[in-house]
Amino acid sequence: MREGTPVFANEPILEVVAPLPEAQLVETLVMNQIHVQTLLATKAARLVIAAAGRPVLDFGARRIHGLDAAIKGARAFHIAGVAGTSNLLAGRYYGVPVRGTMAHSYIQAHDSETEAFAAFARLYPDTVLLVDTYDTPEGVRRVVDLAKRLGDDFRVKAVRLDSGDLDALSREARRILDAAGLEHVDILASGGLDEDAIHQLVSAEAPINGFGVGTSMGISSDAPDLDIAYKLAEYAGKGRLKLSSGKPILPGRKQIFREQHDGVFRGDVIGRWHEELPGQPLLSKVMERGRRLDSHERDLDRMRGNASASLARLPEAVRALPSADPDYPVRVSDALAEHQRTVRDAVAVESPDDPTERQDHAGN
Repeated sequence: MREGTPVFANEPILEVVAPLPEAQLVETLVMNQIHVQTLLATKAARLVIAAAGRPVLDFGARRIHGLDAAIKGARAFHIAGVAGTSNLLAGRYYGVPVRGTMAHSYIQAHDSETEAFAAFARLYPDTVLLVDTYDTPEGVRRVVDLAKRLGDDFRVKAVRLDSGDLDALSREARRILDAAGLEHVDILASGGLDEDAIHQLVSAEAPINGFGVGTSMGISSDAPDLDIAYKLAEYAGKGRLKLSSGKPILPGRKQIFREQHDGVFRGDVIGRWHEELPGQPLLSKVMERGRRLDSHERDLDRMRGNASASLARLPEAVRALPSADPDYPVRVSDALAEHQRTVRDAVAVESPDDPTERQDHAGN
C-alpha cells in the first residue's frame, strides 16, 4: 500500500513475491520497520485529528524506545500530519521541519529567569520562551517586560506552558499578553498530553495555538503494538494457509479495492490479485528484481498529502477518537472466499485426525 493510506483489519499492507529463502530473510526487518512506523503514524494521526487544525510537534525522542525508532518515528509523524520534530537528526535525514523551544535547564543555569529570557532571545530572536520553570504567570509577565525593553526588536513568537492546569494557565497567559498588546504572541502547551487531553482543551476553547507531544506519541502508550503478521500465503503456485484457531490467513496473492461514494470511503473488498472489482486498487508493485521502481513514492510531503486526503475521506465515525460502531466494513470477495475454502479443504484432507498420528506425521 502507498504510505499514508489507512489500512484495516486483515488487509495486506505489503506482499512479498520471492523465492522462499529470500522472502524469509527480510521477514524480521520488514516486520520491524512496517510495524513501528504504522503504529506511530496511527497514534500521530489521532493527535492531529484531536488538535483540530492546531499544529502538533514531536517532542518524543528522549522517551521513545531507541534512537532508530526516534528517527523513523519522526518520519512517520510527518507523514501523519505532525508539524515538526525536535529531533535534529531526523530533520537532517528526512528533511522534516525541525521545531523546538528552550530547556528548563537553560533557565536554571542563569541567575534569573529575566536574564535567561534576554540571553535566549538575543541568540534566537524568533523563538518560543518556556515560562513555567518557577511560576507561570510571573514567567509570562517577564516576557512582557522583555517586550517593553526590546521594543521593535522583540520577535518572540510564542510562550510555552509545560505543566499545571493548562486550560486555566493558558487563559491567564492570554489575558496578560493581550493586556500588554502582545496578541500576536502564541501559546504552546506540552507536558503529558495525549489525544484525549488535547481534545478536552480544544473542546473547552482554551486559547492554545499548538501542542508539543512526547511520550504518548513516541511510544503509543495506550496501544503499544499492532497485531501485524508475516505469513506464507502461496508457494509453488498453490495457496497456503494455517488452520490455527483465531489466526486466519487468506491464501494467495491479493488486491484490495476501496469503494467510495460522494467522495467518502464506504468499505474495502479483499480480492484475488487478478480480480477486477469496483473501487480503487490499493496494492501496486514498487520493487522488481531487487530494485525499487519509479512508482515507489519517495517524497515524504506527497505521502503526507496522501495521508491527509485519505483520512479526510473516511467516514466521520471512523475518523473520530472513540472506536467506530460499526467498524469500517471490510469483506472478502466471493472468488477469494472460494479459493480459501478450496485450499482449506485440500489441507484438511491431508491432515490426520488422530492427535498421535498428527505428531508422528509432523515428526516425519
